[in-house]
Amino acid sequence: MHTRIDYTKFAPDAVKAILGLEQYVNSSGLEQSLLELIKLRASQINGCAYCVDMHSADAQKAGESERRLHSVVVWRESPFFTARERAALAWTEAVTLLSETHVPDDIYNEVLTCFGEKEIIALTMAIISINSWNRIAVSFRKLPS
Repeated sequence: MHTRIDYTKFAPDAVKAILGLEQYVNSSGLEQSLLELIKLRASQINGCAYCVDMHSADAQKAGESERRLHSVVVWRESPFFTARERAALAWTEAVTLLSETHVPDDIYNEVLTCFGEKEIIALTMAIISINSWNRIAVSFRKLPS
């Protein structure tokens, strides 16, 4: 497999726009460790090898344990995540798989018990952002280095 198009070269304004959304998310007050879990889970669902590699490494650099990182894919069956993290991971899956889930009320109600409304918006923007990066990286075959 090889990279198809260097989107950073041909669409710098588009990249800049998504980076603006990332800046909003990073200044939202959500924990960096939580953001990395969200990015990793969405990237796993979307089959984005580049982003799985990057966010696993970023999470480890931020202090996340390998044990928890290996368990993100099976978070429902794992005892290693808090109620807040579980709610965020459920929300991540529902928003990422939008056409299948339509983001059901029970998942919304669960996330609402752990996050305030402003946090849910930030959480959703984080999911939108990583899904955008995943779709770009998978479409243009961005490969881990």
